[in-house]
Amino acid sequence: MRGGERVLEALCALYPGADLFTLRYDSDRVSPALARHRVTTSFIDRLARTPFLRGRFRGLLPLFPLAAESFDLTGYDLVISSSHCVAAGVLAPPRALHVAYLHSPMRYAWEARAAYEANVPGGAIGRLAFRAAAHYLRSWDQTASARPDVLIANSAYTRDRIRRYYRRDAEIIEPPIDTRRFGAAAASSAAAPTMAATQGAPFLVVSALVPYKRVELAVRAMEGRAEQLIVVGEGPEMERLVRMAGPNVSFRGWVGDGELVELYAGCRAVIHPAVDDFGMVMVEALAAGKPVVVSREGGAAGIIRQDETGVFFDAPTVEALQEAMDRLLRLGDRLDPLRLRQEASQFDTAVFQRRFLAAVERAEGSGRANDAPAAAAAGTPASKRPRSQPQHTRGRALA
Repeated sequence: MRGGERVLEALCALYPGADLFTLRYDSDRVSPALARHRVTTSFIDRLARTPFLRGRFRGLLPLFPLAAESFDLTGYDLVISSSHCVAAGVLAPPRALHVAYLHSPMRYAWEARAAYEANVPGGAIGRLAFRAAAHYLRSWDQTASARPDVLIANSAYTRDRIRRYYRRDAEIIEPPIDTRRFGAAAASSAAAPTMAATQGAPFLVVSALVPYKRVELAVRAMEGRAEQLIVVGEGPEMERLVRMAGPNVSFRGWVGDGELVELYAGCRAVIHPAVDDFGMVMVEALAAGKPVVVSREGGAAGIIRQDETGVFFDAPTVEALQEAMDRLLRLGDRLDPLRLRQEASQFDTAVFQRRFLAAVERAEGSGRANDAPAAAAAGTPASKRPRSQPQHTRGRALA
């Protein structure tokens, strides 16, 4: 249940009868709200469960586009894709409305390709294979970006990248955060009513352990410091990070919702070294009344205010992160937990759902898509005929 799954959960609340289509699915790892929907998985899920590929499904990346295109969406009149990879490339029926919520153009095919390539196993041959796969994915991604009628970006940073890579525009609707859940934990916590009361509490990182999240920066920044760091998350970087970590860094792996809320409530501040398109973790931290030490790159500027709700660092270096941590500690009670929680409220789930539903209703009413010169160049119309006479009655699909 990471950021993409939280978005899907909020969409399912808007469309409780929708069917779900996903590359992979593990009913034991999703919320009851998702598990109650009818789920269709791709052949990637079946391959990933074989003994040889178990735990290695990322090696099937070149097959992800084919898997997305293999879903049979015949009969649906509304298709909503929630995508950081290939879901926006599903083949919706010709008269269906396809609304794509984009968390990010796929990073490993675009600007973060070099970072991922450097960590690919298999030496020179592995890097060459990854380079070829990334080239194919970029080409497919540009073509597939013309398919949705409407693009919605999760931040201004994502919208800028959509314009750069896809030559399309997108509306901005920030992703949903259950701010009341994190706020209630913070308000009931006697341990941290003020910043001064958190002295001695650990710093916290909540992240997938993959290269572009740059968790290594946080781990290395703790060397020689008196403070503690707790890292929450899983991923292929885990073993390497554990080996380099000092005694003041602990790894919790995947944790349940209740434990995560308690970790937010009990920490001093959250460190977020990633270049994220939005960064839901930052809003969760604010909702819990905790400031954030964050890279100025990416979508952080749309969430954090310097010296009011957190502290930025400008370079992806250990020294810059340590200086930002020291600056935050000096701010002390100038970082008011109540103010932080108020800042988070603008990203609440109810706000997301209201704005998303309005965007879909506008598209259904007008039949118009975002301005899409790339779509026209690819031979795909930028808008479809008005849907005053729906041709399908199968309902909604979420991919």
